[in-house]
Amino acid sequence: MKNKIKEHIQVNAPFSMLYEDYLPLFMEHGINPEIGFDAHSLDTYTPSQFTAVAERLREKALSITLHGPFSDLSPGSPDPGIRDWTRHRFEQTIKAVECFHPRTVVCHAGYEGKRYNDVRGLWIEKSLEIWSWFAEKLENSNCHLMIENTYEEQPEDIQPIFEGLEDLGVGFCLDMGHQAAFGKAPLEAWLKILGPYLGQIHLHDNHGTGDEHLALGKGTIDFAPLFQKLGSGGKEPPIITLEPHREEDLWPSLQFLERVWPW
Repeated sequence: MKNKIKEHIQVNAPFSMLYEDYLPLFMEHGINPEIGFDAHSLDTYTPSQFTAVAERLREKALSITLHGPFSDLSPGSPDPGIRDWTRHRFEQTIKAVECFHPRTVVCHAGYEGKRYNDVRGLWIEKSLEIWSWFAEKLENSNCHLMIENTYEEQPEDIQPIFEGLEDLGVGFCLDMGHQAAFGKAPLEAWLKILGPYLGQIHLHDNHGTGDEHLALGKGTIDFAPLFQKLGSGGKEPPIITLEPHREEDLWPSLQFLERVWPW
């Protein structure tokens, strides 16, 4: 992998897998990790174990980003108990941030039209309360919150979130796999409406019908328009995270990036 590309690339790995198996691979190849934290990792591992991994990564001067928990969490839920538990998981994530000192923490926006259209105004209000609190906590650690699309069908679904959080430096994490599998609006619309907030990109491939997390080039997503759009602006690239779910999908994705990298 070319150094110019490597500087801007993170590779996702759940903390449990990094701790138990994959830390030597990241160290050997100089791969910047995006460390995923789920309920199991947050409840099982200790701050001293987090710190031990963070110190090993810093030995290699590797850049670190984190992916926050998302399963069954809902920052905008109309149920206050669900919101309280979501906040609890984010409080646990802040403890991990204090150990790793990451550049960003990526979290799912969590909007699903089929579930929340009837309470959309309340969902936005309650989401902004939790995201504002979380973003301020992260700012204290020189870390930025990135909010990612998942099941959102169009960028307007979450546009008010970024408008409401603009003063806190919250960025948009464009997940290309989710946009292709679940989005109804074209990529151009996502880039036009949420492009001003773009701070990070998640890359993985699929065939447009499910969240397969394939190696880049192994599905049907056309990544060329994204790189053409970003490369034409003359700006440095946003943080880019590869999200392979199998080790054998990592290396083809890196080779794919070497062919299309525009910077």
